[in-house]
Amino acid sequence: MESLPSSSPIHLPVPLVEQTLLENTNGPRPLRITPQENVQPLGRIRNSVIARKVFDEIPVSDSLPWNRRIETLLRNGEIRNAILTYEQMLLRGVRVDRHTLPRALATARAAGDFPLGKQVHGHALKLGHASDPYVVSSLIEMYGSLDCVESARWVFNKFPVRNPVSWSVLAKLYLAENKPKLAVDLFNKMVKLGSQIDSVSLGTVLVACGRMRSLHDGRYAHQIARKLGLEFDIFVSNSLLRMYIECGSLKDAQAFFSGMPGKDVISYTTLIQAHVKMGEFNDSLKLFQQMVSDGISPDPPSVSSVLPACGRITASKCGRELHCHLLRKELEFNPKVQNALMDMYMKSGFLEYALKVFGEMKEKDAVSWTVMVAGCSLHGEGNLGVHFFSGMEQDPRVDLDGLAYNAVLQACASSRMVGKGKYYFNQIRAPELGHCISMVSLLASSGLLDEATAFIEKWKLERTPEALRALLDGCRIHREDKLGKRVIDQLCDLQPLNPENYVLLLNWYAHFDKPDMARKYREMILDMGLKPRRAFSWIEHRNKVHAFGTGDVSHPRSQRLYWELEQLMEKARISADLDYSLHDVDEERECPLVGHSEMLAVAFGLVSKESGGAIRVTKNHRICNGCHGALKAISRLKGREVIVKDTRCFHHFRDGFCSCEVPSL
Repeated sequence: MESLPSSSPIHLPVPLVEQTLLENTNGPRPLRITPQENVQPLGRIRNSVIARKVFDEIPVSDSLPWNRRIETLLRNGEIRNAILTYEQMLLRGVRVDRHTLPRALATARAAGDFPLGKQVHGHALKLGHASDPYVVSSLIEMYGSLDCVESARWVFNKFPVRNPVSWSVLAKLYLAENKPKLAVDLFNKMVKLGSQIDSVSLGTVLVACGRMRSLHDGRYAHQIARKLGLEFDIFVSNSLLRMYIECGSLKDAQAFFSGMPGKDVISYTTLIQAHVKMGEFNDSLKLFQQMVSDGISPDPPSVSSVLPACGRITASKCGRELHCHLLRKELEFNPKVQNALMDMYMKSGFLEYALKVFGEMKEKDAVSWTVMVAGCSLHGEGNLGVHFFSGMEQDPRVDLDGLAYNAVLQACASSRMVGKGKYYFNQIRAPELGHCISMVSLLASSGLLDEATAFIEKWKLERTPEALRALLDGCRIHREDKLGKRVIDQLCDLQPLNPENYVLLLNWYAHFDKPDMARKYREMILDMGLKPRRAFSWIEHRNKVHAFGTGDVSHPRSQRLYWELEQLMEKARISADLDYSLHDVDEERECPLVGHSEMLAVAFGLVSKESGGAIRVTKNHRICNGCHGALKAISRLKGREVIVKDTRCFHHFRDGFCSCEVPSL
């Protein structure tokens, strides 16, 4: 049917339901419903030849085609025409039945027209369908959506005929108003009264339990599901999984998942998301592989859920394989999947792949732009990150939020663009902590240490460890050891149980030839039972991850690795510039440069991957100054790109230069 022009409004002059709200401070305000003597049409349809022809073709003796037409119009979003069709039913004397009224109420709800909904309620009363369970459920939903949940509760209490749908609809309205406790209480009342409970009722109460983080109520609902034989209904099972996860009991979720006789892609995706959120990336990848081996085809949500687990150099192959799977299966590349792909490529060291995905996107949202800006800064391409932010500013469909500004400030910091950074910071109406820390990082890394210190004082960040560590990074880069010592002392006061702070301190004393003080802090670390993180580096080769520790000789090829490094050091005439005054690793200070974990991992890559491709290494600490200089020389001597990801950023070593643009760390 052709839509009528919006200039001809529908008039509803005959009110069939009058609602009187009585003041009552002790509870919800009841409704008084007064039906008129006769059912009247809702209004007058415009004198349209096309509209008349369409309606004339529908038989007046049968309500079924009229009901189907209203449902079709609703599904297609033609709300106005759905209202007109219902009006014509009344004008032409078509019998309005119990199937028509829920559709009419849904139309009122979709139109946001509460008076229309009340008039349809009047029709239900006059025609004797007001006690029909499906009509009652539709009335509850209409009142809850267009008026308030108290009105919906009044309708619920008014009619004694209740089915699981009406209970569930009311419970969902409580959830919509963020009142999960009332939804749980409603479910408990259902159980107490012996009402019929179906899978939707259970699923709704499990959502409420998850919102409340109430494991006790969730386990009670699980017990009811088991008693009714609905525990392994796939909808209930997935709701139980989600409830246990939201209540913080991943152990219960895993145990239940293992016992599920039937699992679908939602089951796997729910558990994968939980493992990714907990940082258990290997477990999430194993689950994904198990899902595929069980014959369940991944869909876009499952792929986008597992991609963050591939955002590591050692898991990058899995991410690329997932991308290929999407292409082979011709699955939908919606913005969420594409954003996850870009994020995965950025975090696993493939900036060029992320750029390619971004370039192929037809629709870019705020997340798309922000991922690119933040990713470029992570790879030392701050200028490119600022370029993308400029594109984001010019996109009228995108609103700049706090995350976007934080990303561009990080981009400015990575390329030391002080003027740009100050400009963007001043554009933020209410700077948050992350924005301030990024500004400290920008000023400190650019050598403006006095200005960074003044900024910390102005914004009262003296007791913020992240801000102090950003200042410490600047001290490390620009060899401001005295200021660095003061910052380390502040960190020790703020975080007395963080062993890395004391390692920084003992290394500072060792660097300035004060072995007694260094020994004192080493003993203090032992006496306090603190365990500093050992330095490790990882490299992937032929589907296997090889891990190296400082001074590691356990690898079968250790002798060859040390020999290779010594030859390179000699060729490049590299001096072991071991500046540990501000380094957070103790064990590396006593170890020759060739024994550092990242050097061993790079050497393994050189002797194992002779094809000329990039060597990709991950380290769990900051790369030290000596290794930074050595890897620049190695990249020039071997003509190979070496990519090392430390806790701060990616270092792309090419032709004797590093993407971080810092001559010495």
